[in-house]
Amino acid sequence: MGKGPAEPGDRPRWLIAPIPERGLHRTKDGDFSLSFQISCGGEHMALAPLTLTPEEAEQLHAALCYALDGLPVPDFAPECRNSIQRRPGGRGY
Repeated sequence: MGKGPAEPGDRPRWLIAPIPERGLHRTKDGDFSLSFQISCGGEHMALAPLTLTPEEAEQLHAALCYALDGLPVPDFAPECRNSIQRRPGGRGY
């Protein structure tokens, strides 16, 4: 299935995307939660939170920083992206 319009017999395309207006927030238990919208074939199906403990959030943060290593650092990036970018021989995940 390509990126163009669906052909008869094609399976519907599922998409999961963050909801910017909901943003990342802390839960009453101190975890982090980010809401996602799930759609299929352009039709809204559900909202679902991704909830991470502080430890899980740290692991995800580190993995994303290393995955982004080598890419240009945009002006709005957090300071930690600059320190990873400058470190020779950063490790990968």
